[in-house]
Amino acid sequence: MTLAHNAAGYINEQIASMLKQTDEQEVSKVVEMIASAKKIFVYGVGRSGLVARAFAMRLVQLGLDVFFVGETITPIVESGDMVLIVSNTGATMSAIQTANIARRVGAAVLTITGNPTSKLAHASNVAICIPDQSNQQTAKFAPLGTLFEDATLVFLDGIVAMVMEKLGESEATMRSRHGIMV
Repeated sequence: MTLAHNAAGYINEQIASMLKQTDEQEVSKVVEMIASAKKIFVYGVGRSGLVARAFAMRLVQLGLDVFFVGETITPIVESGDMVLIVSNTGATMSAIQTANIARRVGAAVLTITGNPTSKLAHASNVAICIPDQSNQQTAKFAPLGTLFEDATLVFLDGIVAMVMEKLGESEATMRSRHGIMV
């Protein structure tokens, strides 16, 4: 086996282990928050931001009103909206500020983090912890937060399936909202 095969196997095993630790009641809250929000805003920095953007795309395909915080066309967050923030450390200052502002205006804040005791987790209505189980192999096979980012992407794709069911959506209805590449 090549190093790439070994790394992929390691990453898959770690993701499965990390996701087994998520709280089912908290997951149900996440689905309800998404389904009931007037508008949904997502935010993250770096690769966490890319994971957040991928999730936002799926929510748009579900027919929801979704925006990425910081874009020039993003409207203001208001009461009744939801803000989802992805941050492994939960210490990114702009993420903490975003959560505090959102809560101040009456929006619900959902955080996906690797640190349940972080300032960001404390500033959130719901904080889903996806714990990084780093060990010596992590630096070799999945450096710099790879496990958190990959596990979060998989977790949020699972949330898409749950929201899809709750809203009565199907792959066909989502496909009708899928961007057409020209």
